[in-house]
Amino acid sequence: MSYALSLDKMTTAEKLQVMENIWEDLCRNPEAVPSPAWHAPVLSERESGVRKGEEQLDDWEDAKDRIRQSLK
Repeated sequence: MSYALSLDKMTTAEKLQVMENIWEDLCRNPEAVPSPAWHAPVLSERESGVRKGEEQLDDWEDAKDRIRQSLK
């Protein structure tokens, strides 16, 4: 199945909305989306950084809002 989007005619906000819609759809069946092998060590390293207080987690909704604001 192939879909063609007129990406060159879409605004950045429209592109982000499409990406968000696709992500929400993929999240409905997370077991169907395999995680690449390199994810495990990266996630482990970041989790360790958070435990040690070297890194902090951002709320996903806040992060999306910051991204949207930066694109205005």
